[in-house]
Amino acid sequence: MAQHHTDLPRLDQLTVACAHPDDESFGLGAVIAAFTEVGTQVDLVCLTRGENSTLRAGGDLGEQRARELGCAAQALGISTVSLLHHPDGGLDEVDLHRLIADIGAAAEGSQALLTYDHGGITGHPDHQRVTQAAIGAGRTLAIPVLAWALTSQVASALRDRFAVPFLGRDEDELDVTLAVDRTRQLAAIACHGSQLEGNPIPHARIELQGAEEHLRTLYRPDPSENPASSNESA
Repeated sequence: MAQHHTDLPRLDQLTVACAHPDDESFGLGAVIAAFTEVGTQVDLVCLTRGENSTLRAGGDLGEQRARELGCAAQALGISTVSLLHHPDGGLDEVDLHRLIADIGAAAEGSQALLTYDHGGITGHPDHQRVTQAAIGAGRTLAIPVLAWALTSQVASALRDRFAVPFLGRDEDELDVTLAVDRTRQLAAIACHGSQLEGNPIPHARIELQGAEEHLRTLYRPDPSENPASSNESA
């Protein structure tokens, strides 16, 4: 059983890796806000512009979601945003080493990376690809990779209600449990109007989670490991 903590990891600089504008708010928002509120510099790399969202289509959707991301980043206290142009819905077709390099470049100088748990929380292939790439970047930079995770109970309730393949973890698989204030997360969520209409999942998940969030460690550097020769995913 992993040692369990209730304290936020102490970091001067953290990079968050996600797939789509809104992931940083709908999912990771309360954790990001917890870091920025204690003075951690949080930078974000988002690998797509979300132009192929199944929730709403439109020729300018990528541009709109970029603006929404800027609003949300300000609400969460994120310092810098790197918004890349990989294909929304097609990250599994992009060379993994290219994605590793993109995340690694954005995370230069950071003490850790933060991304989704294995399975991408919702089973989305883009989310899963980002997790793979973040682990590869963590290995390259020799920094830990942390993951936002759901409990098994929350994931099960969401699966039953929305028929989305949410993945949760049992208590002994979770490394950190945080008490969070969701004020800034809710403000960031409100920025993403294009993805909220007809989408009850973000608020339903928050209601189920209450004032708790959970983290897992996906990768921790081994002092004997050579970072330069280890850039594949786990």
